[in-house]
Amino acid sequence: MTTVSPTVDLDADARVRADDRGHVFHSWSAQALIDPLPVAGGDGAMFWDYAGNTYLDFSSQLVNLNLGHQHPDLVAAIQEQAGRLATIQPSMANDVRGELARLISEVAPDGFSKVFFTNGGADANENAVRMARLVTGKRKVLSMYRSYHGNTSTAITLTGDPRRWPNEPGDGSVAHFFGPYPYRSPFHASSPEEETARALEHLEQTIILEGASTIGAIILETVVGTNGVLIPPPGYLPGVRALCDKYGILYIADEVMVGFGRIGEWFAIDAFDVVPDLITFAKGVNSGYVPLGGVVISDAVASHFDTVSFPGGLTYSGHPLACAAGVATFEVFRRDGILERVRDLGERVVGPRLRELAQRHPSVGEVRGRGLFWAIELVRDQQTREPLVPFNAAGADAAPVAAVAAACKKAGLWPFTHFNRVHVAPPLVISEDDLVRGLDIIDRVLDEADAAL
Repeated sequence: MTTVSPTVDLDADARVRADDRGHVFHSWSAQALIDPLPVAGGDGAMFWDYAGNTYLDFSSQLVNLNLGHQHPDLVAAIQEQAGRLATIQPSMANDVRGELARLISEVAPDGFSKVFFTNGGADANENAVRMARLVTGKRKVLSMYRSYHGNTSTAITLTGDPRRWPNEPGDGSVAHFFGPYPYRSPFHASSPEEETARALEHLEQTIILEGASTIGAIILETVVGTNGVLIPPPGYLPGVRALCDKYGILYIADEVMVGFGRIGEWFAIDAFDVVPDLITFAKGVNSGYVPLGGVVISDAVASHFDTVSFPGGLTYSGHPLACAAGVATFEVFRRDGILERVRDLGERVVGPRLRELAQRHPSVGEVRGRGLFWAIELVRDQQTREPLVPFNAAGADAAPVAAVAAACKKAGLWPFTHFNRVHVAPPLVISEDDLVRGLDIIDRVLDEADAAL
């Protein structure tokens, strides 16, 4: 168990809160209806506020803090790089930028030699789509309804979840389709295999009706993240690859949330026997210590730009401080066996405990996940599978899940909740004791959900 002794500083709490409320404009929020927690510090899987409260971070902030708060190796790498060369423009060669690109290409599938760096996941997806459109000469892109791909222009249009709605109209060359979701099958499937077959049939019909000659790319979160931790059923992703090959479409794997160890693989595609044409990443590549994302480009796509200029770039592409933290991330992963421990903890601790928990709580409809990435789907009735709260619930409609989240926080655990789900996504460096303690808290708190039935 991580032990911290935060200092109580109520004056600092008041000052931080006043500055935030007076001057910071927060994302995805009605500004007068929020009260952000002033955070004083963090260590490993824990963070704390100025009032002396500590929280076990079961959300890894935004599922990006894979190596936890204040990892000494990442902090030291940034400090060393800042003392040597704090920044340099992206048109120049830089040692840590080149080294990180090489390290990433070495863990990518064979035939992926080049990396285009961005500042985060949204602009990684934007640039991957731009590459696909330029290479294929076709503009349309397909994405799932249950998805999130970012908040920039095309990325928010690709996004299927309700955050897209107030941003419409967006990129007019995007169409959505239903992906597999065995627990709530849109195809009335009775098995994972049937779900795969029917989902692929639906996707092929979408391609035909949208016009294969107009479609440049299909973008998929390898494991759907915020919108459900949806593990693709057997054969689905290889089936998507086959459809892309059949119709001359590029396959973009969005690995922004699940890349770099979240499910126990460098890239989640490695767990599903599929090779896309472009891979986008961010978050776990350096735990967000300095903003960084990028696109890993297959040699076939990269060669298109050998003598044709790529029309895109960012001032901070491959920022040395961010890349230094990325290089250190590889060193930590290999030295500490991070991928192996994530697979072990998922198979030995999280999966069995959540499945046992599901048997005892009538509010739990399904648990699913892999590695250190799981979802607990809360329902009003296990037979009808009616969600505990409606889709995109707000206000009083969302109260039952809000009560679960509040009870978690009161017990010292910071949860990740979305719609009718509680997600389990702690830092990959969490101790087994802290992991078990967090699962114990969730177990106790689900009494709140049971009481709402």
